[in-house]
Amino acid sequence: MYETITLANGIRIIHYRVKSDVAHCCMLMNTGTRDEDERQLGMAHFTEHMLFKGTRKRKAYHLLNRMESVGGEVDAYTTKEETCVSSSFLVEFYERAIELLNDVVFNSVFPQREIEKECDVIVDEINTYKDNPSENIFDEFESSMYANHPLGHNILGTKKSISKFKTADFLDFTKSKYNTDQMVFCSIGDIDFRRLVRLCEKHFGQNAASLRTFSRVSFPDSVKFDKVVKKKGMQANTIIGNYCYSYSNPKRVPMFLVSNILAGPGMNSRLNMQLREHHGLSYNIESNYTTYQDTGLFSIFFSSDHEKVDFAVDMIFRELDNMRTRKMGVLQLSRAKKQLIGQVAIESSSYSNLLFPTAKSFMNYGKAETFKETVALIEAITADDVMEVANEIFVRDKFSSIKYL
Repeated sequence: MYETITLANGIRIIHYRVKSDVAHCCMLMNTGTRDEDERQLGMAHFTEHMLFKGTRKRKAYHLLNRMESVGGEVDAYTTKEETCVSSSFLVEFYERAIELLNDVVFNSVFPQREIEKECDVIVDEINTYKDNPSENIFDEFESSMYANHPLGHNILGTKKSISKFKTADFLDFTKSKYNTDQMVFCSIGDIDFRRLVRLCEKHFGQNAASLRTFSRVSFPDSVKFDKVVKKKGMQANTIIGNYCYSYSNPKRVPMFLVSNILAGPGMNSRLNMQLREHHGLSYNIESNYTTYQDTGLFSIFFSSDHEKVDFAVDMIFRELDNMRTRKMGVLQLSRAKKQLIGQVAIESSSYSNLLFPTAKSFMNYGKAETFKETVALIEAITADDVMEVANEIFVRDKFSSIKYL
């Protein structure tokens, strides 16, 4: 059972007590790439890197060794809408982990010398993505779908933009964007909630409240495009997709089921069976559904021989049309639900995997669903729900595409 509380400065705490020698915690901040302006491209991601490069009381070496010297781990990630810093550790080191997360989030000083060194690291990261067409195509597709909008910003930024960042830029960014009322501290481990709250108040509670005063630029427009990019390589890479539901739209639940039916991780997905098993068109095909605050994105990616791309696209749309016109039978729908429920159960069986979805759910919805509640949402999906979302999203004339040929 989850327990929650909000500190006086607005930081929200959610805890799930479990019997385990290992604990996990994270600080999730509702700040990501879409919160950058045109002068800050890549700032959110760069800041995540710089959080462990020095604070008011520790140098980079001491920050990295604080948890690892006792067998723990620290990690961080950045997306379009969030930044997260996390740690996994033996239960006895709970306070050490909380104190460290507080130190890096609230006390980082962003030394200029470290900025210049880390810039080279991120440039190498950018080059790595550019050298991998099957990765780079996702960034280009999303940037094109959200052109001229902050959601279209590449998370890594550009070589030109990140080379200009100074210490003052990071301090300004964190002061204005790392708002305490937009932070969630999530804990999963064997610690009494009252003790956890005391530790959070001792460390996180010492920080002054910083309330968000800006609103995100909404995404009201849409574009339609079909791009062909010439690339050197043995394989062609293709993405097709359309705008979809935001994370606040109840239709997101049947949409996740539909995406899983089409090309989820199961080898028995419809598109894997059609393109790979029946026709040998593609070794790798997957569907992705990403939700944001005010929009969403559904896409299908596949790799294939160059001469098979168009035929594969036609096969995909044939299956999408089937979703729109043929109502799923009772047994068919039941099997699809059981598959998704099983995948959720396996993913949730690892407490480390449960940490981030729990934090994100509490951030977005003010609650974290239990496994039983998630199952109930999936079980409530009807065949009519599936057809409704399919007919709203799978309209071929509204799909955009990028082909790396």
